[in-house]
Amino acid sequence: MNPTIKDIARRLNLSTSTVSRALTDHPDIKKETKALVLQLARKLDYQPNPIALSLKQKRTHILGVIIPETSISFFSKAISGVQEIAASAGYQVMICSSHESVEIEKQNVQTLLNSRVDGLIISVSKETRNIEHLAKILDKRVPTVFFDRVCESLHATKVVADNFTIAFKTTEHLITTGRKRIVFVAGPQNLYNSRKRLEGYREALKKYNLTVDERLIIYSNYEGENVKTYTESLLALKPPVDAIFAINDRTAIEIIHLIKQRQLKVPEDIAVVGFNNERFAAFFDPPLSSVDHPAFEMGKAAAELLLQHIDNAKLPTQKRVIKSDLIIRASSFKN
Repeated sequence: MNPTIKDIARRLNLSTSTVSRALTDHPDIKKETKALVLQLARKLDYQPNPIALSLKQKRTHILGVIIPETSISFFSKAISGVQEIAASAGYQVMICSSHESVEIEKQNVQTLLNSRVDGLIISVSKETRNIEHLAKILDKRVPTVFFDRVCESLHATKVVADNFTIAFKTTEHLITTGRKRIVFVAGPQNLYNSRKRLEGYREALKKYNLTVDERLIIYSNYEGENVKTYTESLLALKPPVDAIFAINDRTAIEIIHLIKQRQLKVPEDIAVVGFNNERFAAFFDPPLSSVDHPAFEMGKAAAELLLQHIDNAKLPTQKRVIKSDLIIRASSFKN
């Protein structure tokens, strides 16, 4: 049986309240008494009861996280960022995946609230259009931070990448290296980050007086479905396309494979840029240019902001923008 505060108190002939305060380094307890209590606690391998502690403190010291997919490296990196900050503050992390389903997302919310987490970090699913279940969280005053895929209409703290700016910069890179027929593979337009990237692409074309050809905008999803179908259609267009800005690196690599099957060269005939800067991108042939999406930093920022809201319920909401970078490699530019 695990030793309790009562066991320590009985052995030292102290009250349980004195032992409890000594274990939490209360300033009213003498140093000598604290030393005796801590020495015996270590000897008995005393471990505080987390349930009793959470009831006393009205906190569980657990952060709940909801992400669309665990298999996507972006979210794995973001979780690592959350966990680093949480651990340094003495918190644990409970992770749920919506699997890109709004119904599962709703279940995730309820599961975490039932587990009495101290706050939530959420990136919404691609199906999330009705946000009533998310608005209810805020109505209950549960500290909440949205990241990456955020809900613009909700008055909540958000952590996002500079989606518009990086999409503009990437499209501009392709234009300034001589590309004029640039394909943009866009994500679901109900998602904030997807819309902002498309806006950045359009604005770059506008700046350089290039016509926006709607045939060159492909509305896809993050799972890489139908890549072969739309790539073959794009390669058949006249005049021919000369660049493709893909939704992620896996899609970009499949596109390059299909281009090579047509006996076309990358980047001489068609330049290709991916998104997320996966580790394998640098080792592909040719090495893949890609947007380095700041997943780890976004996870850290989301956790830091959530802890601030947990500590101060009156803290105003804020929006933190984390900078992305374009990593230029041989798939889009050769000297």
